[in-house]
Amino acid sequence: MTTSQPGKNTREEQLQAFSRLLDVMDELREKCPWDRKQTIESLRHLTIEETYELSDAIMKGELQEVKKEIGDIMLHLVFYAKIAAEKGEFDIADVLNAQCEKLIFRHPHIYGDTKADSEEEVKQNWEKLKLKEGNKSVLGGVPRTLPALVKAMRIQEKARGAGFDWDDKAQVWEKVQEELNEFETEFNVADTAAIDQQKATAEFGDLLFSLINFARFAGINPEEALERTNLKFIDRFQYLETESAKDGKQLQDMSLKEMDYYWNKAKKR
Repeated sequence: MTTSQPGKNTREEQLQAFSRLLDVMDELREKCPWDRKQTIESLRHLTIEETYELSDAIMKGELQEVKKEIGDIMLHLVFYAKIAAEKGEFDIADVLNAQCEKLIFRHPHIYGDTKADSEEEVKQNWEKLKLKEGNKSVLGGVPRTLPALVKAMRIQEKARGAGFDWDDKAQVWEKVQEELNEFETEFNVADTAAIDQQKATAEFGDLLFSLINFARFAGINPEEALERTNLKFIDRFQYLETESAKDGKQLQDMSLKEMDYYWNKAKKR
């Protein structure tokens, strides 16, 4: 099968490629023992893993890896639709048509008479339309199983879409300071054993929530920021391990001052 220059395929070539994937899926489902055995439930954890791999490739800026991971996720989506079609529930056409209808309904500023001149107006209209679709709460669409940090972001974004938000960044920073003081109060006791862990945990959660809120106002994605710090720490720590080993040292025998020497070298790179 010949294709155009990468990223320059015509619409017809794109449709042919998608059709080819459907054909391959049909054949695998019929002939491969592993593919034939899979269920929607058995694929779930694999899909989650593939999603994290896509996220990792995006964070690293490796577009060829992004392409690969998109393909893996696309396969999973087609797989789910194939299994559902075998059960007589829906097929990939039903999935795509339903998605197109939802997008058209939720973009009345494009397909209707509604006006939305800013991103904020689009988000507010989006949340209002979701309530019309049957959602009982603005927050009802936030998956319960989302990681807590991502869930906090989505909760705050949805609340903002309903008009429940601070007016400016300064107010949010004041809230951060307030929560920090309350958290500090729970730990500012002479006897560590006297710390009320339940209260301290609650105050720490409030502090994190307020910091995430401030990040949103500052235009920072807190999940991305934390992941970049994770990657930076891993890089520097592995440098510490490697370079100290070259000097015949082992971490468990080193003092913190010795470790700091290699850590600072890693930072200067």
